[in-house]
Amino acid sequence: MIIQTGSRTDIPAFYADWFANRLREGFVYVRNPYNMTYVTKYVLHPFVVDLFSFCSKNPEPMLKYLDLLRPYGTYWYVTITGFGRDIEPNVPDTAQVIETFKKLSEFAGVDSMGWRYDPIFLDEKYTVGYHLEKFAEIAKALEGYTETAVISFIDLYQKVKKNFPEAKTIEKKDRLYLGENMVKIAAEHGMTLRPCGEGNELEQFGADCSGCMTQEIFEKAVHNTMAFPKNKNTRAICDCFLGNDIGMYNTCLHMCRYCYANYDEQTVRNNRKNHDPKSPLLIGNIRPEDEIHQAVQESWIDGQLTFDFL
Repeated sequence: MIIQTGSRTDIPAFYADWFANRLREGFVYVRNPYNMTYVTKYVLHPFVVDLFSFCSKNPEPMLKYLDLLRPYGTYWYVTITGFGRDIEPNVPDTAQVIETFKKLSEFAGVDSMGWRYDPIFLDEKYTVGYHLEKFAEIAKALEGYTETAVISFIDLYQKVKKNFPEAKTIEKKDRLYLGENMVKIAAEHGMTLRPCGEGNELEQFGADCSGCMTQEIFEKAVHNTMAFPKNKNTRAICDCFLGNDIGMYNTCLHMCRYCYANYDEQTVRNNRKNHDPKSPLLIGNIRPEDEIHQAVQESWIDGQLTFDFL
């Protein structure tokens, strides 16, 4: 099976010690975000966990724990946008994250690395020209370390409207212009552009619109074929696998203005105070009213090793 870690928070950046303890103890507890007394237990053993999928803006704290991950497959999406502190106040400098990206690529392999440049929004500072220049600059730096570049345009969810009220939906003409040119830039540096949740409008320019966390991508990462469950959690707009996330909303300390996962800064700070690196839960501990349910787990690797990915 695949364990996701990045749809709700940035575990490598802020909870690497906790994650390492979970690997050592061999299990993790996860609260259901819609029923906080329903707790799922996942066994974290390589016999049943084929791959960990990470999404991070700063995976550097995980570097010291890479030996713990050697028995597992991994896939790393690292977001590098080059936005300033006005947008990403607690994200390290771009050059630092690029160096971490390269170290991860040397550990995990090019097939296990993806670069995310998202979300894209436009204003007087972050113009179309700015994005194309910054995208090209980062793509050049990452050439040879990944073959995947992911973009998305900002979605105005309620949390985004609350924390980033000046953000505006990007018009189609700008999406097409940016997409067409980013496809070209990515290709110049050996990358395929994959729009995230943007439908098929950039397919005409050569973008791969099938998704960014697909069975094909994960199979390439483990160099093996996998039998995904038929009821895998996907979105209608793509073929991404998004289930089995061990994170928790309102816990990411990057405090990005566009964040989809945080309600507000105070909620995040309060949750952080309740983080115990030794707890099986990311935030807090098991309570008397909690109901712990063992997840049904099995390996999805079907043993048909292929050299097409090598």
